[in-house]
Amino acid sequence: MADLLKMRYLFGSFLIRSLFVILFLCCITVRVNLCSSGFPSSLKSLSLDGHFTFDEIHHAAKDFGNRFQFLPFAILHPKSVSDISTTVNQVWQMGPSSGVTVAARGHGHSLHGQSQAHQGIIINMESLLQPEMRVVAGKSPYVDVSGGELWIDILRETLKHGLAPKSWTDYLHLSVGGTLSNAGISGQAFRHGPQISNVHQLEVVTGKGEVVSCSADQNSDLFHGVLGGLGQFGIITRARISLESAPKMVKWIRVLYSDFSTFSGDQELLISSENTFDYIEGFVIINRTGLVNNWRSSFNPQDPVQASHFKSDGRTLFCLELAKYFNPEDSDIIDEEIESSLSKLSYILATLFMSEVSYLDFLDRVHVSEVKLRSKNLWDVPHPWLNLLIPKSKINDFAKEVFGNILTDTSNGPILIYPVNKSKWDNRTSVVIPEEDIFYLVAFLSSAVPFSTGTDGLEYILTQNKRILDFCKVNGLGMKQYLAHYGTQEEWRAHFGSRWEVFIKRKSAYDPLAILAPGHRIFQKAGSLS
Repeated sequence: MADLLKMRYLFGSFLIRSLFVILFLCCITVRVNLCSSGFPSSLKSLSLDGHFTFDEIHHAAKDFGNRFQFLPFAILHPKSVSDISTTVNQVWQMGPSSGVTVAARGHGHSLHGQSQAHQGIIINMESLLQPEMRVVAGKSPYVDVSGGELWIDILRETLKHGLAPKSWTDYLHLSVGGTLSNAGISGQAFRHGPQISNVHQLEVVTGKGEVVSCSADQNSDLFHGVLGGLGQFGIITRARISLESAPKMVKWIRVLYSDFSTFSGDQELLISSENTFDYIEGFVIINRTGLVNNWRSSFNPQDPVQASHFKSDGRTLFCLELAKYFNPEDSDIIDEEIESSLSKLSYILATLFMSEVSYLDFLDRVHVSEVKLRSKNLWDVPHPWLNLLIPKSKINDFAKEVFGNILTDTSNGPILIYPVNKSKWDNRTSVVIPEEDIFYLVAFLSSAVPFSTGTDGLEYILTQNKRILDFCKVNGLGMKQYLAHYGTQEEWRAHFGSRWEVFIKRKSAYDPLAILAPGHRIFQKAGSLS
């Protein structure tokens, strides 16, 4: 018996030692493979103004969408544009076999891992301190900013000079490079176009590590390619943004509709009018209890008695949200203009609510909601957003199906819906939009409750999103996704349609090894670009 126990002990010890040796050899193999790629050593030997981090990198594997997590190998914290160009050029010199990719990360507000790079390099654009923000007044005012600058900081700085950018996003705590790589859309887009229509000049680091200044007149193909180009052709390190005189105050207005066609008709009337509002948006409200009473905390009803009798329970309503900019000395004139514009609309009279706020507070209004959600630990949750661009001729069909059959009981976040004019968009940029002169942005800004298996859970919302997309596809609505996310190159090819050849030609010219922005899953490094 003792001999048997001794044999078992010796055999067990042998197994443990063998397992240890195997694991040790595996670790050596992994280290040898990493070192043989030249990746860690070559990065650490680069002469930079900033620095790399290789340990505290987990936050870069997360974004606002909170659904995809790809761990990078390193994070670059650049202090100069040279740091970025040197790093990208080093990856370029390593060739296609290294497999190393690079993604620029601004404020991390991407939805599907677009600013991530699995086992690659993340460039923390918020560390880029150059160039310093510079406001230039005059006949055609502008501001020069770093690609990592946040729009909220640009607003605060330009307001000191009585100026401000013309076009915005609803949420301002986003980076310049991030929004210009997509489009940048808000309620001013019907008049000024998206943010990418209000840029004079860019400085870009291409996929070869070259630093290139570009504009509509200089290196114009790169300039237009980068705008709305999803980061595929270069990293925006500087932008020159058009400015206008900034108002001090805003008249903020909300009215309700029960009929969608009346609602959309009034929106289209307003965006086609000469003397109209400065901001025009809309949103859908599904079965919201006490809606009007909730508005009273920020808005004043024109008719408090009628408003108190209005019931929103069990109904699908459509809210038209408007803003008129003004300075205090022009308040009376603005009131007359607002009254004249509202008289042409067919909203529910009992639902006219108005508020007066500063220009800064109006533009930064979404941040108030962010603070509240963060305090309740409801900000860092999955956000399965769906953003669509729908042609005007199909918007009624879309609304009838989506708000009549697919979303009937509740929504899991705001649903924005408003029209824009195609004439304000530059068709030379990379962004893809519907063919018609007027099209609608429809944004389902859902938040999912973690671990829920009910109607507020991630899987349920994703299923709803798929039903909406399937309806658009089956019925040939001519829809295009904004902030699109696809899993295959074939889907991207369909998304770009006739513009795919131009897109791929630009990729071959400016990032031939497919080093940049791998999170979009459009191109694979070392793969074919055809």
